[in-house]
Amino acid sequence: MSAAVGRLTVIGVGLIGGSLARALRAAGLVDEIVGCGRGKANLEEAIALGVIDRYTHDVAQAVAGADLVFLAVPLGAMRETFATLRGALPAGALVTDGGSAKGSVVHDCRVAAPELLGRFVPGHPIAGTEKNGVGASFAELYQGRRVILTPLAENDPAAVARVRAIWEACGAEVAEMSVQHHDEVLAATSHLPHMLAFGLVDMLARLKENDEIFRYAAGGFRDFTRIASSNPVMWRDICIANRAALGPMLAAFADEMNELAARISAADGEALLAIFERAKAARDRYVDGLK
Repeated sequence: MSAAVGRLTVIGVGLIGGSLARALRAAGLVDEIVGCGRGKANLEEAIALGVIDRYTHDVAQAVAGADLVFLAVPLGAMRETFATLRGALPAGALVTDGGSAKGSVVHDCRVAAPELLGRFVPGHPIAGTEKNGVGASFAELYQGRRVILTPLAENDPAAVARVRAIWEACGAEVAEMSVQHHDEVLAATSHLPHMLAFGLVDMLARLKENDEIFRYAAGGFRDFTRIASSNPVMWRDICIANRAALGPMLAAFADEMNELAARISAADGEALLAIFERAKAARDRYVDGLK
């Protein structure tokens, strides 16, 4: 299946959308890249950086003549974007996205533009940084990283294969799973860690003498809380969109922390050692599995 794209339209030209554009251009697989978004300064920067060739603030104009449309807007803006695509998407054009929660995105498409379901292949690149905006994008972002596709019953297998080929051309490892399973897995492996980082930093920031706390923070604290610098609006939308899976995961973690606090208060060294040894063994197996 060819990964060549004649005209790529990126709606939301930030880190994720900009990096896809850069990667496909670097691979020589795209003829023209059209950007679309609300922020003029960001789009002008995208032009200056060579990420896109031209831009418009109008979604319908942006997708005119497109072969592939990549949606990289916040989850809260997906339904409006699908509604705008309705009647504007050229025949034969495919749509995919980079949303971190798939259930809400698929639901938004079903509600706003159900006729697009056959051509909408939901996806999620498991890649990114705490940086935002097109200036943070780079062509190598997806190399060696995982991209999850959650094909729909309405999808043409050829459409799924083409979207897979496009991500693989960016250097990504592509997997497929159901929408529900994706949201459960990501709640545990991505969304929960972000909540822990945001919650920890917010708690410490509200303590007295917090300046001293942050001044003497060690490298481990900086590494663990790095993701708390991520886009707050994006993560608000992710929490709401994936609340069905994330809520129980947070509750389970709260139970774990309460149990850990109880063992510490009781000076139960044997129980603490068992917890730490289990965690170390699981973490070591995970790291070895990535090699």
